[in-house]
Parts: sequence; structure tokens; C-alpha cells
Amino acid sequence: MTLARRLLAGSLVVVTAMVAAVVLIAGGRLRNRLVEEKRDELARVGRVVSAEWQAGTDPEALAQRAGDALGYRVTLIDSTGVVVGDAEFGPEARRRLENHYSRPEVVGAREHGVGVSLRHSASAGDDELYVAQKHPLGYVRVSLTTGSLDEIVRGAQRDVLASGLLALVGALALAFLFARSISQPVVELRDVARAIAAGDLARRPALSAPGEVGDLATALHRMAEQLATRLDALEADDQLMTAVLESLEEGVLAVDERGMVIRINQRARTLLGVQAPLPFVRELLPREHTLREAIEQASVGTSMPPSEIAMHDRTIAVASRPLRTGGGVVTVLDLTVLRRLETIRRDFVANVSHELKTPLTAVSGYAETLLDDGIPSEQRQRFVETIRDNATRMQRIVDDLLDLSRIESGGWRPNVSTVEVSGIVTDVFTALQSAASAKGLTLAATVTPDATRVRVDPTAFRQIVTNLVENAVRYTREGGVTLRTRAADGGVWVEVSDTGIGISAEHLPRIFERFYRVDAGRSRAEGGTGLGLAIVRHLAEAHGGRVEATSVVGRGTTVGVWLPAA
Repeated sequence: MTLARRLLAGSLVVVTAMVAAVVLIAGGRLRNRLVEEKRDELARVGRVVSAEWQAGTDPEALAQRAGDALGYRVTLIDSTGVVVGDAEFGPEARRRLENHYSRPEVVGAREHGVGVSLRHSASAGDDELYVAQKHPLGYVRVSLTTGSLDEIVRGAQRDVLASGLLALVGALALAFLFARSISQPVVELRDVARAIAAGDLARRPALSAPGEVGDLATALHRMAEQLATRLDALEADDQLMTAVLESLEEGVLAVDERGMVIRINQRARTLLGVQAPLPFVRELLPREHTLREAIEQASVGTSMPPSEIAMHDRTIAVASRPLRTGGGVVTVLDLTVLRRLETIRRDFVANVSHELKTPLTAVSGYAETLLDDGIPSEQRQRFVETIRDNATRMQRIVDDLLDLSRIESGGWRPNVSTVEVSGIVTDVFTALQSAASAKGLTLAATVTPDATRVRVDPTAFRQIVTNLVENAVRYTREGGVTLRTRAADGGVWVEVSDTGIGISAEHLPRIFERFYRVDAGRSRAEGGTGLGLAIVRHLAEAHGGRVEATSVVGRGTTVGVWLPAA
């Protein structure tokens, strides 16, 4: 029920109760007052009649005469209680009346001189007020029916009730206006408070009222402004913290004292493979022992130093720290790339050492042999050529390593221009024709009309084509090498195919790694350094391109480089 209705209902109940009380109380008091006044009046009338009742006076005539003159019922009773005269009953009816000696008013008059009684009269058939006075000849009783008194009381009550109804209507009208003047501001303040509680901090109370309601509106206005200011500050802090967490390469998640994950950045979701919306129970995290131990230690207020675990084909470092408010923060750092780089570095050092060890051993051994003056000139010549070949091999390895170092370190930047593919291909084929002819191989090129020019560094493009063709010639024993171009994806694919033995599927993804060889013994025998395809990949990526290789064992290999078209 609304405030206005409660006020109206309360006013209705109060005014109705007051009108009812006035009607009942005033009616009762008015009747008592009328009875008292009539009692005194009847006593005076009785004294008048007593003065007229003398010995020898006809009591019946006196009662009739006094009753007609005064308008009351006058009854004359002798000392034995017999009615000797009555204004309302004739001789025949009077003789049938009971003896009045024991009537209350007669008893009171006999004992005190005056007796009063208000009771129901069997002869009159109504309630009557009797006042009896003692007389030398008996008793003089004057009575009055209370019906006239009750009619006066009822009339007064009707008047009071009508006045009360008018007062009730007026009170309800005033209560309605008062309730409306109070309830409307209160309802508006209620709606504003609900809107603020629901998050609409732009709502403000529009009323301007004096008194307590106006003070409440002002206080609510100021509270809304303070809440909006503080909420903006909290949102700014939360956005800043979220931006900082999301910018970290380290995964971060926070667990409260109930074991609920209340904060987690995207990096942690990726590393842990969790996509549940916040907040969620920690049981949804991976069931990895070290991770669970980190959460447990943080929950009991103990920090855990970083520990490496293997999860989802990644190497992850997990650490935790407790929070003062309960729960803790767990950090997860992906060490996969770092460990892979460390492995590559170790492999690189081992591969370089191994690649240089063989020619150095040959150079050292043959040089020591040449110190012997007894070696025939033919052997001496062969030893010198071997030393030269191994020195050249070491020089090529060092040059390729320097090229890779410059490209990977960013010390080399391509000087891009428009390059005709056919011109570079012709130069490379001319330079390698003798090596191909020595093995009985053919070199062929097919440059399609829509793939004739590329946007690359000319020197880098020449090195790319040279490495691809030279690599194909080196590992092909019979057949030939074919270079073809085709347009695709807004660029040009330059593909070199051979008819060699091919590469098995397990080796194919790694042929662009440094020093990776499918057949290490054969590669060294052919004079390869194991760096050519790695250089091709880095040069292509430096131009925004990419490399790929396909092969069928026993049928040959195709290595392609995609470069931007002119």
C-alpha cells in the first residue's frame, strides 16, 4: 500500500472513530442530563400537586385535572399502596392496577421523602421516569415516558453524526492533499534511489521542497554525485589495471579466500586453456600438481618460488604470492620460446663446431703431412688441393654465418626495387650451368606472363634464386632442375623443382633450419653448408614473403618462395 493510501486510510479510521465516540458519548451524557432535569421538574410538579391534595379532595379528579394541566401522568397513591387517582386510567382500569406499595419510587419516598425510579412500565408499555413524594394522605407520583427523551437524544445524535460526516469529508480532502504533497516527493526520491541502486548514477531528484523532504532530496543529490565520482575513479583504476594485466607477457590470476578465481588475464587463459567467465571455481583450472600446490600455498599465506612445468606442449614457470585480504596471486610465464632458443643456441654451437671440425681436421692433418720432405710431388699437389677445398668450405660456412647474423640482427635492410625475374634467372643458370652439366643435369625456366616482376632487393633476390638452384643441383643425380613462376595472393611464387630422391614427411618441416640435413654424410660430401635454405627463408621474410616446400620420396622436391609483385 502506498504512503498516500496509508495516510488516507489512517485519517478515515481516526475521524470515523472520533465521530462514533462523540455520537455515543454525547448521546449518553445528553440522555443522563435530560433525565436529571426531568427528575427535578417532576419533583417540582409533585410538590405543586401535593399542595392541592387536601383531605376531602377527590383524588381522581385532582389527578385528571393536574395531568391535563401539566402534561404529565399524575398518580395519587394512599398510604397502603392503592392507586386512588391516575391521569391516564379511569375507575375501572384503576381497580385492575397492582398495589404500588412496593414500587421502588414509593419505597424511596417512604424512606427518604422523595423516590426516583427509571424502569419499564407494564401498564404504559414503555420506559418511564417516576418521581414520588411522600404526602400525609399517601404518595404523589409524577411520571414521564422516556420516549420523548430518547427522541431528543436521537435528534441530537443525528445532528452530531451529520456534522461528523461533513468533518470526515473535509478531513479526507485535507488528508488527501497532505498525503499527495508528501507522497509525490517521497515516490520521486524512491524512484531516484532505485535508479541509483541499479547503476543509473545520472538520475537526480528534480524537486526543490522546504523542510525535511527538501533536505533529503539535497542529500540524495550529493550522494549520487559522490557515488558517480568514486565509481568513475574505480572504473578508471580497474581499466588501468586490466590494461596493465593484458599487456603483460606473463599470465596472472587471482584467487580469493573462498577458492574462486576473481581475476585472470588473457595470457593466463591461453597458457592454462581456461575460457570460463569470471568468477569461477579453481577446480576448473588444469589439474596439474605444481599449479594446485602454488594456489594452496598462496591460500595459506606462503609464497612459492617459480617452478617449471610442462603443460599443453609448453614449458611454463609457475609462482605464487599470498594476498593480505586472503587468497593469492598466481603467475604463469611461458618459457617455451626461451627454452627453444637455448636449445637452438646449443645446437648451433654444436653444429658450427662440428661443421668446422671436419675441414679443420683435414687442413691440420694434410698440413702436417706436407712437412715431410719425402712426399712425392703428385701427392703433395693432391694434399694442397684438399687443404684449399677445405679452406674454401670453411670460408663459405663463415660467409653464410655472417649473412645470417646480419639478417637476423637487423643490420641488413633490403633496398627494394622492381626486378625482372627472367634476367636474374638467366644469370644464375649461366653461373651454375657448368656444375649442372658435370652431373648431366638440365636447367629449365618457365616465367609466366603475369609473374615476370617482383619488388625485392636485387642482390637478395639473386642470392635466393642461386641458393635454391644450387641446392637442387647439389642433391640431384640425374634428370634436371626446373624453375617456374606463377601469380598468387597479390604476389609471385618462384618455385624450383628437382628430380632427386625427395624428402620424407618427418624431415620436411625442418629443412629451413640452420645446419639441418636429411642426410648429413651426403650433404657434406656434396659440399653443402646446411645454411642455404635458412638464408632463403630469412631473406624472403625480410621482404614480407614466405617459403614452403613439398616433396615426394623418390620423385623429387619443390621449394617455393612467395614475394610481393611489382
